[in-house]
Amino acid sequence: MKKNILILAAIALFSCKNDKADNAMQSEVQTYLDSYNKEYKRLNVLVNETSWQMQIHIVEGDSTNAIANNKAQEEYAKFTGSTANINMAKKFLEHPDGLTELQLKQLKSILYKAANNPETLKDVVTARIKAETKQTENLFGFDFKIDGKSVSANDIDAALSDETNLAKRRKAWESSKEVGKGLKTGLAKLRDLRNKTVQGLGYKDFFDYQVSDYGMTTEEMLAMLKQFNKDLYPLFRELHTYARYEYAKKYGVKEVPDMLPADWLPNRWGQDWSSLVDVEGVNLDAAVKPKGAEWIVKQGERFYVSIGFPELPKTFWEKSDLYPAPAGANYKKNNHASAWHMDLDKDVRSLMSVEPNSEWYETSHHELGHIYYYISYSTPEVPYLLREGANRAYHEALGSLMGMAAMQKPFMENLGLIPKGTKSDEMQTLLKEALNYVVFIPFSTGTMSMFEHDLYANNLPVDQFNKRWWELAAQYQGIVPPTVRGEEFCDAATKTHINDDAAQYYDYALSYILLFQIHDHISRNILHQDPHATNYYGNKEVGKFIQGIMKSGATGDWRKLLREKTGSDLSAKAMLEYFNPLMDYLKEQNKGRKYTMPALK
Repeated sequence: MKKNILILAAIALFSCKNDKADNAMQSEVQTYLDSYNKEYKRLNVLVNETSWQMQIHIVEGDSTNAIANNKAQEEYAKFTGSTANINMAKKFLEHPDGLTELQLKQLKSILYKAANNPETLKDVVTARIKAETKQTENLFGFDFKIDGKSVSANDIDAALSDETNLAKRRKAWESSKEVGKGLKTGLAKLRDLRNKTVQGLGYKDFFDYQVSDYGMTTEEMLAMLKQFNKDLYPLFRELHTYARYEYAKKYGVKEVPDMLPADWLPNRWGQDWSSLVDVEGVNLDAAVKPKGAEWIVKQGERFYVSIGFPELPKTFWEKSDLYPAPAGANYKKNNHASAWHMDLDKDVRSLMSVEPNSEWYETSHHELGHIYYYISYSTPEVPYLLREGANRAYHEALGSLMGMAAMQKPFMENLGLIPKGTKSDEMQTLLKEALNYVVFIPFSTGTMSMFEHDLYANNLPVDQFNKRWWELAAQYQGIVPPTVRGEEFCDAATKTHINDDAAQYYDYALSYILLFQIHDHISRNILHQDPHATNYYGNKEVGKFIQGIMKSGATGDWRKLLREKTGSDLSAKAMLEYFNPLMDYLKEQNKGRKYTMPALK
């Protein structure tokens, strides 16, 4: 008996010593993390402010903002990539058992961020930062012209959306691609610098580095993307066939081409064909045009507030840049919509060029999704280091979710954008949605992601950039250029993300899969409504569910979060079920038509 008591006492003493050791270790780690987070926040403010100025006010020949941003980026890189921080994080990670999950997450995040800016490759990092700044200036400062007259990106998009004269369409499309010529050399330089940077901390290449943020290997990510593309291929094949014949009819072309000419499509990269279909009784463009651009953004805020989110901070309206640059302005701005978390806390902003049409109506709801995600996880429980989405795709998914919800018929009836009880062809509505969401999958999983994989992982030769881009567009999207595009062009680089959100376009593909999975759960389990006809507006339970996903930021495992919230792993099942009613309709429409979409490899 006495022996047993002595043994128990020894165990208790050992346990007590271990607890004290763990507490001491946790305390030491927390002191380091608190210090890191404080400086990390300060540097994010510096980088974001200088980058913001660089993108809202671009003056040809004036590099003041670019120089300031370069300096800020270099200071950020020096801190996040410092050998001291790398060694400290590695040292603490050698003894993970005594640390909390939150501490482990932060230490791993420190090493991930360090890999993009290692001090041991200071010259390479500095060169990369300068090259990135220069590429951004060249991209957003470009003067688009049609027939010698300067036009905006919005003007080009409007022409591709509405123009039926094929000669005029081609001019608009070709104008949109001119910017790529001056970006090709910069893209090749950035590829080399980005690869060298991350290889310093053991990553194979920049694509491998970006994928690792999901806790996946390149091979696992590519397999997932190919599976999603395979899942949706039968439906996309029907849509491709339908579109070829309908566009030929629209443009008065008698001989239907086997591949879709890129200048026939309403989007510069062929990623959205939805304007091909007009749903009778539902004309959102006509409804929002008289309301004006400001109404669109304000209405987005009202939607989020209606489901339980707070009003946007006053500074959002004061500091955001939401509308096109004034006519005749002596500067240009980045026309690509984006959301900004300036200080990783309360300063949130959006950069857009909103005009009163249906595309900006949906885009504004999407961008505000990012803003409300920022607000939701900016709490004391989430360290600055982890104020990010559960993964990058979550950020895109939740914004797109709200954009889609705002386009559904009951929602629009509720707002008075269409009369209550409006009769419309539900199959045409579903077709219009598929020409957006389904058509996007082969572009994002295929053309974009496979090009960037080849660019970074396979060191795609510079003299094959354009050739490879169009090979992939044909293979995955069934799209070809209207004329021969030689290697003097770099059509891939005309897509913003190829330049400044590199090697992560699969985020958007995964976000669409997530979107339908989350929407299906909300529709069936919270609203108890048909997923094709929902109204989120004013439903606080919907808002509570969405906030429950947002508020944890990147503090947990994204797979576990998805299982907890929806009851299943990431899967295209919900998306397939949503569009399943369309298959029989399209097969009927395509009877007697020639199928030419390439088989999957």
